[in-house]
Amino acid sequence: MLKNITIGQYFPGETIIHRLDPRVKLIATFALIIALFFINRFYPYILVVAFILAVIKLSKVPFSFVIKGLKPLYMIIGITFLINVFMTRGEILFEIGPLDVTKEGLIQATFMALRLIFLVMITSLLTLTTSPISLTDGIERLLKPLSKVGVPAHELAMMMTIALRFIPTLLEETDKIMKAQMARGADFESGNIMNRAKSLVPLLVPLFVSAFRRADELAMAMEARCYRGGENRTRMKELKYQRADFVALGITGLLIAIIIICRYI
Repeated sequence: MLKNITIGQYFPGETIIHRLDPRVKLIATFALIIALFFINRFYPYILVVAFILAVIKLSKVPFSFVIKGLKPLYMIIGITFLINVFMTRGEILFEIGPLDVTKEGLIQATFMALRLIFLVMITSLLTLTTSPISLTDGIERLLKPLSKVGVPAHELAMMMTIALRFIPTLLEETDKIMKAQMARGADFESGNIMNRAKSLVPLLVPLFVSAFRRADELAMAMEARCYRGGENRTRMKELKYQRADFVALGITGLLIAIIIICRYI
């Protein structure tokens, strides 16, 4: 289950999606995530599906690899679906005991499930097609105007990227510790909620120790390389917008415009 999480992982490649400016991918990702919550009809989702499939095809990331990232969220998606089905009032279609299933509830539940699925897929595609270094540079450049009012743009970008990059590492470490504890007789699946929570203590303690050790090693490595933050920092590759970047922004903007038009017209 832990190995199925794809957010934070990078899939190397030399495709047109990989070569896009990280600022373009960040802007497009956040704009699409916001646009997902403007959709109140089914047919705009067809355009979103077509857009995501086209990005997957162009990036040459295996479709199964992207879908794999949804497996840890099946329970969350299912719970969200059921809550919206039974808690939304409207035209009653049928009853399940004391609970009413309404037409509006089914529509709202489907919308929420699709939003969660597409949100994870879009975010996964961002990290799968953007290296951690490029992602850091992109976030820093986007936050650079805020540095004039005292916001440490480079430090914030570095922290966010390191946190995102270490998600797969911590998940892998968790899986190793869990298997080691199970080999020693630990049981993480049986019993009630309280027993399961107590059984996680032998897992969390070594995980936190490992996380702090990795953080200390990373800090020492950065100091050994004379890292001094973003002040007077130079780059081997400067970010420059290319023709493909403007085309990507145009296509994304057109998709968002269609979604907004379908919302209000």
